[in-house]
This record gives sequence, C-alpha cells and structure tokens, in this order.
Amino acid sequence: MINSRSRRASQTRRFKPQHTLLAASLQAVLYALTLSASAAPQAGVAQTSPAPAASITFAIAAGPLDAALERFARSTGVNLSYDAALLNGASTRGLNGNYSVAAGLALLLTGSGLEAVAQNGGYALKKQAASADGAAVLPTITVKAAAAPSDLPQPYAGGQTARGARLGLLGNRDLIDTPFAVTSYTSELIENQQARTVGEVLENDPSVRDTTSSGHIYENFRLRGFDVNSQDLALNGMFGLTPYGHVPTEFIERVEVLRGPSALFTGMSPSGGIGGVINVVPKRAGDTPLTQVTVDYVSDSQFGTHLDLGRRFGQDNRFGVRFNGSFQDGDTELDGQQKKRVFASVGLDYRGDAFNLSLDAYQSDESYTGGTPAMFSFSSTTLPAAANATVNQFKGLYGDMHNSAVVVRGDADLNEHLNAYAALGALQNDYSGFLNGTHARNVDAAGNYSAYTTSQRGYYDSLSSEAGLRGSAHTGDIGHQWVLNATSLQLENGSVTKAGATYTSNIYNPATPVIAGDPGAAVKTGATTLTSLALVDTLSFAGDKVQLTLGARHQHIESKSYSASTGALTANYDQSALTPAAALLLKPWGPGLSLYANYVEGLSKGGTVTDTTASNYQQTFAPFKTKQKEMGLKWDAGSFSHSASLFQITLPSMIKSGTAYTDDGEQRNRGLEWNVSGEMARNLRLLGGVAYTQGRLTKTASGTYDGKTPIGTPDWQSNLGLEWDVGAGLTLNARAVYTSSQYINSANTQQIPAWTRYDAGARYNTRLLERKVVWRANVINLAGKNYWSGSFSDGYATLGAARTVSLSATVDF
Repeated sequence: MINSRSRRASQTRRFKPQHTLLAASLQAVLYALTLSASAAPQAGVAQTSPAPAASITFAIAAGPLDAALERFARSTGVNLSYDAALLNGASTRGLNGNYSVAAGLALLLTGSGLEAVAQNGGYALKKQAASADGAAVLPTITVKAAAAPSDLPQPYAGGQTARGARLGLLGNRDLIDTPFAVTSYTSELIENQQARTVGEVLENDPSVRDTTSSGHIYENFRLRGFDVNSQDLALNGMFGLTPYGHVPTEFIERVEVLRGPSALFTGMSPSGGIGGVINVVPKRAGDTPLTQVTVDYVSDSQFGTHLDLGRRFGQDNRFGVRFNGSFQDGDTELDGQQKKRVFASVGLDYRGDAFNLSLDAYQSDESYTGGTPAMFSFSSTTLPAAANATVNQFKGLYGDMHNSAVVVRGDADLNEHLNAYAALGALQNDYSGFLNGTHARNVDAAGNYSAYTTSQRGYYDSLSSEAGLRGSAHTGDIGHQWVLNATSLQLENGSVTKAGATYTSNIYNPATPVIAGDPGAAVKTGATTLTSLALVDTLSFAGDKVQLTLGARHQHIESKSYSASTGALTANYDQSALTPAAALLLKPWGPGLSLYANYVEGLSKGGTVTDTTASNYQQTFAPFKTKQKEMGLKWDAGSFSHSASLFQITLPSMIKSGTAYTDDGEQRNRGLEWNVSGEMARNLRLLGGVAYTQGRLTKTASGTYDGKTPIGTPDWQSNLGLEWDVGAGLTLNARAVYTSSQYINSANTQQIPAWTRYDAGARYNTRLLERKVVWRANVINLAGKNYWSGSFSDGYATLGAARTVSLSATVDF
C-alpha cells in the first residue's frame, strides 16, 4: 500500500519538487519538436486510423478539392497527407454513392492530376504518374487489415463519434459487434464544440446528466439514474488515473460512454459507481507532423491558449511524441470569481512489428478565487424560482486542485494466436480550500437560507495496474476470442476540515459569508485495495453472425478507515464477490444490423451496521451486486447509425427490518434509449437521442417509500444536435437539451420543473497566409434561462449554466 504522509499546510502550491522530472521531460519534448518543425512540410491533415475495405456511403458535393478531402477523411477515418501547394485551385466533381475507401478516393481525385499512394497506414497525395504513351497510371492502393484490440477505432461518418470503443478488458470493439450500449465521442467534436472538460463533452449524451452545479470544481454524473462520480472515470480502461475534479480535454482523443453496470469488463470503480463507465483515451502522434495553436476566449473575460504538437520518428515512423499544453486565466460568468488553469501532457509510443509500448504523463493545476457555485436544499414543498447562475452565493471563497499522473502500457504478440499485455500507472492529487460543502441550506419560498463554509485540505494517491492474455482459437466450427485479466488498484486518502459559523443569506441577494479558518495539515483517513481476476470468452458461430460472450470476475475489496485526530483504525472492510456476465449478439440480416441481449452485474461496497441499537450492530454485508438485463439493436446505414436499448437495473441497499438491518433494500430503474449519429443528408449531421427511465424504490425500510421515484431520476431526457455545412467553409450548429421534472427527495414532496436549454454556434474554415485557420464561436444557454438542472443528493438541487460565450481561433503551422 502507498505510504501514508501528511500534506503541507500551505494554502497554494503550483509545482511540487517531485514534479520536476515530468517538467524536465516536457521541456525536452518541446525542444525536440521545435528542432524538427522546420523540416516538416506544410500539409493537410486528417489524423485517424486507416479505414477498412468495406463499402461506405458518400455524399460529397462538387467544389474545392481541399474541402472535399477533409470531408472524405472525416467520413472514412483515413489519414491523408499532402503538400498544401498541390491543392491550390484544384477542384473535384464530388463523390456520391457507395464505394470502398480506395475507389472513393480515386474518384474524388479524378481530373485533379493527383494520385493517392499507400503510406504509413494512410495515403499520401502526389502528382499523378504518366505511362510512356502519356496516359495516367492508376495508383495501386493497399488497405490495412482488421484492427487489433489496441488500435483506435475509426471515426464514423460526420466525424463526431467513432465506429468503435473500448469494452474494458476486451479492448476496442466495433459498435455493431458490441452487445452493450456504447457511444464514443471524438476529438473533432471536442474541438468544434470548444468543450473544455469531459462534462461538457457529455452534454451530447441523453443518458447522462451532471449532479453538480455548472462551474463547480468537481464534475459528477448520473447515468441511467445512478451516480458515477469524478473519481470513477477511467483512463484507457484503468481506474484511479484520471484527474480528480475536472478532466481537461486537451489531451483526449476519445470520450467513451459504456452505459450500465460493467464489473466483469472493468472491475469495481473506486467509489462503486454502477451507472456506467466513462473512459477517456489519450491522444497519439499521427504519421503527419502536427503543430497547432489555439487562442480562446470564454465569457466573462477568460483568455487562454493551447499548443498541440505531434511528431513521429525513426524507421516506419515507429516512435511517436504528442505534447499538449494549455493555460487559461480570467473572470468567469459567476460574479466576482476568477479561475486559473495550467495543463501539460505528453504521450510517447512505439509501434513495433510484434509489440507496442506507450507512456502517458500529465499535470493539471486548477484554482479559483472570489467565490464558487452552490447547491441548494429546501425547507418546504414550495420551491422558489431558480437563482441567477451569475449570482455568487459564496463570495470570497477559494480553492486549489492539483493532479499529476504517469501511465506505462505495453503489449506483445507471443504468436499469431496469443497476445500478452500489461499496464502500470500512478496518480497523485492534492486539494485545499472550499471545494465541497458549498450548500445553501433550508431555502424557503422567498429564497432565504442558512449556510456555513467548510475549509478543507486533503489528498488522494492511487497505484493502478493490470495484466493479461488475449487469445484466439477454434473448436470445430466455433471461434473463440478469450481474455484472462488481473487488476489491482491501491488507493490512499487523507483529509481534514474546519467549519465556520452559521450565517443567513438569500439566493437572490446573498450576504457575505463567514469564511472558515485554515484546517491544518491533512492526515491519512482511508486506504482501499481492489484486486480482481476475470476470464471472458466470446464464441462465434455461423461466420460471426452469432456471437456469445460468457465470463466472470472475482473481486476482492479491502477498505480501512482511520481517525483523523488519533490515527486509530476505526473500520475494516474485507469482502469478496463473484460477478458473472453473459451477452448474445445476432446478425441475421447482414453486417449492418445487429440484435443483442445481455446480463451483467456491477459492484459497490456493502454496508456496515453503525446503529448501536440494532441487534446486528457492526455486521458487515458482502458487496452489493447491481444487476442489469438489457436487449437492443444497432443499425449502421453507412453514413447514419441508430441504436435502441431496453434495460432494467436493480440496486440493493441496506434497510432496517425490525431490530436488525438487512441488505434487502432495492431501487429498480427500467428504461428505453434511442441514440443517433452521422450524416442524415448531404452536409447535414445529427447527434443525440432520447432516454426514458422509469425509476422506482421497490423495497424501503418499513415500506415507507415503496413505489416512490428515486432522487434525480426524470422520466425523459433528450439531447439533439445539428451541424450544417452552409458552404464556402462555413458550418452552423445548434443543440437542444431537455430534462423532464424530477424529485430531489425520497419522499417525492420536492420537485423541480422540466427545463429545455438551447445552444448554438458556428465555425469558419479558411486559409490565412497559407495556413489553415479555423474560427469557432459557441453559445451555451442561448436564451440566458435560469433553471434548477438536477439533484446532487437527497434534498439538494443543482443550478444550470448561465449564458456562456466561447470564441477561438486555431492555426495549423
């Protein structure tokens, strides 16, 4: 277990001495990239993996060749490289219909005098060769074979989502071959929407809602009606390695959402979140050199810059370096608040013939002064109108959050049927100030409330590892893709708090808060070790038209709590559980349509009876098993995809029955989801969906709340976004987000109303001094509406975002 230690009592600290190695590494990377930049040709870039030979539906209009090539790359996921000078004045007749990547690219280039040559997993464009009689020689193009489990899935048509995602220990899987509900959002969407955090990316997902007020330093989520906290996010499928608080997007290639429990595929998350898994995939260097600078503005007056550099070196471009660095500082929409953010990351990778190796390291520092957003509880069933999101309830409060991590991963082909992989990562987090407990309590109908501030200092340390084998085999006509996986996650945390005096205020006209004093140094208060072993086999029949996945994971949980004042052990939890899973996928009508069903479980730490009057005082229950049954279908129409799922999830809990406590409590959520993405027509893209959830408390203490709706479980949620390429480089976008009314207490006596929010934006692609430039503008909450957006916990409501304007300019060098 990670050694315990006290954290320094200084209020602010930017870069600790132990971070100097990371800082030195980043400086060396920047120096190497600077030296190589002058040798890099000016190129057009579309950085993704090569596309398969399957037929794709294209709808690319006639016009400038450079714009058509960008659209082609976005639709196929192919990596194109070319000297920009070759395209000056070049045009294309367009491309419409179903073609393979090779045929489509050749037709798109017809009459341009250019040809495509297979190179480094993508295609390079050059002047067309001629035969002895002067006729053009058609190029020979080679298409890469099927991707390995570690290869990044290609973007789907429209570029906003990907064709596949990581399914835990199974690695990357095509969505049409995945018997679960999954969506993968791309870096192209992140850039075009100017999403700064993972939470802002998930504004596109109808199954996900925030559970903290907009602008809070923490981002927590609710999937399918169940909580997934910020510490439950995964990095390349491993828990305990993403930044606490906000997860910045500068270093992210994909944000993947696996809906529903998934203990078999990922193991238990640190806090036992069972609503789903949110996984982030870091960026890698592409074969084409990248030097990209973005300057941005966010209202009220935040200014920032982002540098994205990528290079590959050596024979066959086997060595890659990707660096991302960003800085933001200034006033936010919250009156009187200033935020500052510094981020740096580096991703190194080696692509060998039989093995791959990668290293990811990052440092994220975020601080705010002048106040923080609030959450609100209410004293009666009559809720006041929502406060203005720009009104600062806690002026003068401040906070700091510091995260740094490093992860090493490798895999090797032992033979053509067996691959071994392993990964090891560590994260260190420190925080101080007023990050939690910013609650306006017992708000009455007139907006009056009481409050107190809580000063904190604490830390989280984690050491995460996994190792395993992936193999393939046949028994007769049955194919097998099996995985043996072992994981370990060691967590240590420490904290100390100090509360200030209670004072009164009003949500429309806040008083000056009484600020609590410094709490002192944080000491160790908890330690948890999560270890597991899993075995999964996917059996395929009838030419992969029938796929059956079976598996189980044995999970062991050891958790200890310590007194902050004496250091004495106050609780010791030591339990194990076995979680099975089964999934069936059918393709009865061809490769573009699949039907699936699954049964899977999730794990969370079982309860311990702390009621001294109970007859089973101090009894510890086995880990709670959340159970999901799901069925659905997926349809890929070539440039437009649909998915629909019908699910039921039951979550057990501890309740009192007579004089003893049992683990017979239960919440049951049943739901229906529909998701769409892709190009629904020429130059028109659609992304979003609708989620219906029927949540019920089915077994509660003495039946008090039986039949009631769980906290924060609205019946309807919908997110729908449109993008329209107007022409001449201009694209317009709009999005509507809807959430129906929901209860914020278990008794269902306090209800916040339904709300709808509208967002809009535009971007303009052009060239300036022979450089590619993209201008972007987006407005969140176009109407400036004030609204209660959701629930944080029993009795607490969250506040939606104020109108926020984002502007940026991105230049490729």
